[in-house]
Amino acid sequence: MKITRIETFTVPPRWLFLRIETDDGVVGWGEPVLEGRAATVAATVDELSDQLVGRDPLRIEDHWQVLTKAGFYRGGPVLSSAVAGIDQALWDIAGRARGASVHELLGGPVRERVRIYAWVHGSGPEELADQAAEAMATGLTAVKFNGWDDPVATIDTPARIDAVVARVAAVRAAIGQDADLAIDFHGRFSPAMARRVLPLLEEFHPLFVEEPVVPELSSELVSIAATTSVPIATGERLYSRWDFRDVLASGIAVAQPDLSHAGGVSECRRIAAMAEIHGVSLAPHCPLGPIALAACLQVDLATPNFLIQEQALGLHDGKAAGLLGDLVDPAGFSVRDGYVERPMAPGLGLEIDEKAVRRVAQDGHRWRAPIWRHPDGSLAEW
Repeated sequence: MKITRIETFTVPPRWLFLRIETDDGVVGWGEPVLEGRAATVAATVDELSDQLVGRDPLRIEDHWQVLTKAGFYRGGPVLSSAVAGIDQALWDIAGRARGASVHELLGGPVRERVRIYAWVHGSGPEELADQAAEAMATGLTAVKFNGWDDPVATIDTPARIDAVVARVAAVRAAIGQDADLAIDFHGRFSPAMARRVLPLLEEFHPLFVEEPVVPELSSELVSIAATTSVPIATGERLYSRWDFRDVLASGIAVAQPDLSHAGGVSECRRIAAMAEIHGVSLAPHCPLGPIALAACLQVDLATPNFLIQEQALGLHDGKAAGLLGDLVDPAGFSVRDGYVERPMAPGLGLEIDEKAVRRVAQDGHRWRAPIWRHPDGSLAEW
């Protein structure tokens, strides 16, 4: 079997799909997007295709090594995202060629279902609480929300800190003690703010607090973790096992590699094994499309230290219908009591509607991250 063609498709709202075709008709799909840089990643995939066309798609590890190391210049989110989508598609081909799900090729399932959580949004505590209660009513058992919805000062005011605490308190009151809440700070805190705010959230027992500081300040995680009992999660902006090496030993509780950014199934599987050594759980980052989520589920099913899976498709509330139009059958994402059942179909476990993908890709998208500024006009973390 030989690879004959590699294509990318810019798919709304902000996704990039990849299709790898082989000479015997087996096709694999991946999702190699870097949010806000879809065209850049697509160009990188095109360059990397020179190393793939005409070669055996089943030599997944050899391809991973060549694509990540043979170009002399290594690493970074653009290259690792391009490799991630290619890697997903190669695993998809391997599973289809062998009539097995990817998680079976990874050693078989260690669980029968994958726990998921939903994002909830709100401009204030009451709106957040209402959305969280609605999510619980659908059968979910965990939600995540932004701890802060606007720019954060390096050292912010007591009133603003109290507002964060009020948001968390309202959600906890709405979902009760038998459900979980997670709080995402998107790296908006300075280390000083993280050390000040996180202890104030302990009484609400978050499942985890995500990315309190930007990855450039990962060396500060040791001191931040030492100031609080709140479990700390990070990793969506770490792109390899080398990026995670020191972070896993810093006292974090949850590693969050993104299977569309951190080298795909192959690398995230290794990151999960490294995390297990440190007693750190795996909760893959996934605010993307159905192919990225399908890849996450395959790794989740085969990973002993898996905790919970992010998804942004609205699987809990019926909103997924509008975001799963690129699938022949979205039944593989069926949710029961807050869990996605183990997909049994070969490969990544989903069938892409190729005609639909080609149709929507004609319009594509140019999604860009918002630009936030502080009151004095300086750039703020979004």
